[in-house]
Amino acid sequence: MENKSNTKHSSFWGIMVIAGTVIGGGMFALPVDLAGAWFFWGACILAISWFCMMHSGLLLLEANLNYPVGSSFNTITKDLIGNGWNIFSGITVAFVLYILTYAYISANGAIISETIAINSGYQVNPRLIGILTAVFVAGVLWFSSLAASRITSLFLGIKIIAFIVVFGSLFFQVDYSILRDVTKEAGGGESYFLYVFMAVPVCLASFGFHGNIPSLIICYGKRTDKLIKSVVLGSLLALGIYLFWLYCTMGNIPRVNFKEIISSGGNVDSLVHSFMGTNQTRVIEIFLLIFSNLAVASSFFGVTLGLFDYLADLFKLDSSNSGRFKTVLLTFLPPSLLYLIFPNGFIYGIGGAGLCATIWAVIVPAILALKARQKFPHKTFTVWGGNVIPAVVITFGVVVILCWFGRTFNLLPQMS
Repeated sequence: MENKSNTKHSSFWGIMVIAGTVIGGGMFALPVDLAGAWFFWGACILAISWFCMMHSGLLLLEANLNYPVGSSFNTITKDLIGNGWNIFSGITVAFVLYILTYAYISANGAIISETIAINSGYQVNPRLIGILTAVFVAGVLWFSSLAASRITSLFLGIKIIAFIVVFGSLFFQVDYSILRDVTKEAGGGESYFLYVFMAVPVCLASFGFHGNIPSLIICYGKRTDKLIKSVVLGSLLALGIYLFWLYCTMGNIPRVNFKEIISSGGNVDSLVHSFMGTNQTRVIEIFLLIFSNLAVASSFFGVTLGLFDYLADLFKLDSSNSGRFKTVLLTFLPPSLLYLIFPNGFIYGIGGAGLCATIWAVIVPAILALKARQKFPHKTFTVWGGNVIPAVVITFGVVVILCWFGRTFNLLPQMS
């Protein structure tokens, strides 16, 4: 059922896949996690995180292009940095992608069932909805990875329209007096800068698209122009939407109000209720529900597409109907079973997932690119900046790991 790589395919689809994967349900956590640093410092660390994550994606692309189309982390890491690193990075890749698949099954079940309840008054079992959405996405991936990419693009397009409708109104209600707040006291109190370090791991996780690099190569072949455009413009679009999102949220909801949101667990519904408290109409509420549902759905497709292609490469499964069916089972069965057993257990694993993502999505790509430059001196694509860019990316990864441990062991200042 799967078509061969189509190099004539527009780069627009790749841009939408990257942006759709990045801009997911997790963006609702950004204003909450960045509330301590607030808008100015939050925008700065988001921009820095985008720069480093975008370049780590390009470094991974550089290494990947030296191998046959369809090669994933397993093939590349084993050849370039040895079987030990391959096993280690493989465990981190699988853990992150599986735990995110599990999370999006859970999130889809919760959001869709809540939407049905709000609009019809009929209560639906969230577990049933979660499993049904997993079956639907699995069916699409079994049919075609390209179909999954196109659905992700469609969802992202509708999601952006809903985003513009909802936050277009909030844009003109921004209160610059609370947006410009940079210290605890108007007279020049303690700066919010120190809260940046608490938010660094979250910002890194907000630009996770690296599992889709092999999928893009399957789609485009080795057309470097389209691949580079997909990574750069897709992640840049996500950054622009994130900054606009922070501008609207932090310009309408005072910083002190986020303390209540944080104390209630920082859930999506708490943030939505805060927006509803700004006297929005029923139309805005409907579009906010549309945006919330599609934000989760588009990321669900993006993450599972990356996991699907990774497992197909790992177990050398072909693109025949039976081969793709086996890959679908490997992709969806473990997280679906985990969801049925522990429907609310994601919060206990997400911290470890963030740490693993720092290793395989930041540090490992930089090492792979450096090794590939030694092994393939006549390659067609090299990330600009020589060895400086890999060094910057690795340094960023180390800082994130330190911040993650500081956050885990309560060594960093927290908003209170």
